[in-house]
Amino acid sequence: MSANGVVVPPDYGSAMEHMAPGRSVVLKLLSDQTNESLMMFEEATPAGTGTPVHLHHDSDEMTYVLKGEFAFKIGDELTTGGPGTCAFIPRGAAHAWKNIGTEAGLALFVYTPADAGKLFEELKSAGRSLASMDPEELRQFFRKHRWEILGPSPL
Repeated sequence: MSANGVVVPPDYGSAMEHMAPGRSVVLKLLSDQTNESLMMFEEATPAGTGTPVHLHHDSDEMTYVLKGEFAFKIGDELTTGGPGTCAFIPRGAAHAWKNIGTEAGLALFVYTPADAGKLFEELKSAGRSLASMDPEELRQFFRKHRWEILGPSPL
């Protein structure tokens, strides 16, 4: 099967909170719309929020900062940047990011192939958030989507 072209207008897409109040994603391109080629979403992040150190076994990740100031730790490299900053994280690379600004940030995330992004698609279809899961359920959910949490954020 081949993917059809898709255009997603501004302010369109399925929105959901997924971790903490104020931290939300808007799903823009879903895996089935791209024939599993990629999955893309926008994430709004309150100041001071980010991720633990983790990796994706089956997908490369690209992050593009739209608003705010972000720090990225990819392997041993630490970089910061504002709007227009683009980070590429190859599959298997340990990484973390954080909104280090004083205001809410907004970033675009792309996973290719789409595998790692299916985590967010499943959360949306189940009406769940990561915060609603107990530690064992969360561990199994990440494992299912081939994410590996390696430790707390170093940022």
